[in-house]
Amino acid sequence: MTAVESGTSPTGAPTPLLVLDVVGLTPRLLDHMPHLASLGESGTHAPLGTVLPAVTCAAQSTFLTGTTPAEHGIVANGWYFRELGDVLLWRQHNGLVAGDKLWDAARRAHPGYTVANICWWYAMGADTDITVTPRPVYYADGRKEPDCYTRPPALHDELTEKLGTFPLFHFWGPGADLVSSQWIIDATRHILDTRHPDLALCYLPHLDYDLQRYGPDDPRAYRAAAELDRAMAPLLDDARREGRTVVALSEYGITRVDRPVDINRALRRAGLLEVHTQDGMEYLDPMASRAFAVADHQLAHIYVRRPEDLDATREALQDVQGIEQLLDDEGKKAHGLDHPRSGELVAVADPDAWFTYYYWLDDARAPDFAQLVEIHRKPGYDPVELFLDPQDPYVRVKAATAVARKKLGMRYRMAVVPLDPSPIRGSHGRLPMSDEEGPLILCSTPHAFTGPVRATEVKSLLLTLAGLA
Repeated sequence: MTAVESGTSPTGAPTPLLVLDVVGLTPRLLDHMPHLASLGESGTHAPLGTVLPAVTCAAQSTFLTGTTPAEHGIVANGWYFRELGDVLLWRQHNGLVAGDKLWDAARRAHPGYTVANICWWYAMGADTDITVTPRPVYYADGRKEPDCYTRPPALHDELTEKLGTFPLFHFWGPGADLVSSQWIIDATRHILDTRHPDLALCYLPHLDYDLQRYGPDDPRAYRAAAELDRAMAPLLDDARREGRTVVALSEYGITRVDRPVDINRALRRAGLLEVHTQDGMEYLDPMASRAFAVADHQLAHIYVRRPEDLDATREALQDVQGIEQLLDDEGKKAHGLDHPRSGELVAVADPDAWFTYYYWLDDARAPDFAQLVEIHRKPGYDPVELFLDPQDPYVRVKAATAVARKKLGMRYRMAVVPLDPSPIRGSHGRLPMSDEEGPLILCSTPHAFTGPVRATEVKSLLLTLAGLA
């Protein structure tokens, strides 16, 4: 990448920026997004080289630090915390991300530089001026209710009064749709209008949903792109009127898949993965297992407790259909994944395959959380949470009953997620096979860069566009 020379506004202040993380955006989808496409047509656009794994937390951390997962430490959306003996996904504390952040560098160049983070990940505890991030209310009786976390704290009630409660059940789960991205867009517009931060980071997840459900080449994927484009149009107009430079980028491209790979079941059949049983349900026992995998889309970190079990782990996985490669220490180093949080081995799926977290061998022994939208208890990512169980004739009745109990303030279980992973048609996490399948970056500034942009170059590009480099 060659970036434009740095420049500031006529007042000497930094050029204000709006950075849109349009999840899953690819050239094919951009064809259905005329408002966003015009940004690149009048400005600049290019392929964006992502990182391995091409997943939200790793990619965003690379954008904001300019370093690889080997340096900033975000090796996936979650990993095995060896010191705790537990698999934890979707943590929120920015302290997990090592390195010099974009806003740290900006403030060295321009003291007082202000930053708003609207739903980019690892937002809590970050040294930003304004923060909005999904954060449910976890009541003492076990209920979970939609909400968000904000800084300053008064912004919470301000946004809730203006926009309604953060629509958590539209942000993920069977009901995930445009409603959540629309709320985030409206919150961003409100913050730009009332706070005028120098940098606003806005996360828009809408393309993640139907592309995983139905595949990137399904008409419903194109419809989702058009919906999001229409929703973004007022925000793009606001930025244009304000003289704010807009950068839109994506973390990854979603590609078509049709093969779920049960990597943990293979390790269990080989006698390497152990479970313990409570109330007839099986739970992964990571502390006792000789080897197990933390599945994250098309990549899985395989944690091997003892070096002498490495060969047995490789042997257990070598003939598993759907695994393209197993990265050892040298392979992890070559891909910028040689961090202590990584597994001893890292599995990369075939282009048309993805990894389940399933470890039980009999669905009757599955833990009760397997049929819930439960992103913090499952020891791996579960895209099947996007579906209602098609095999359960009473699934909608169950969902309606659970919603009714929730509205009455009663405890409820939304046990509606299928245990069959076969409906999933889109995934990501591998490095893209071509630019057409990969992410891209657009900027409202003409000639902002020439040639492809690497994920590790985004931080320096944004500093240049702001006039701080």
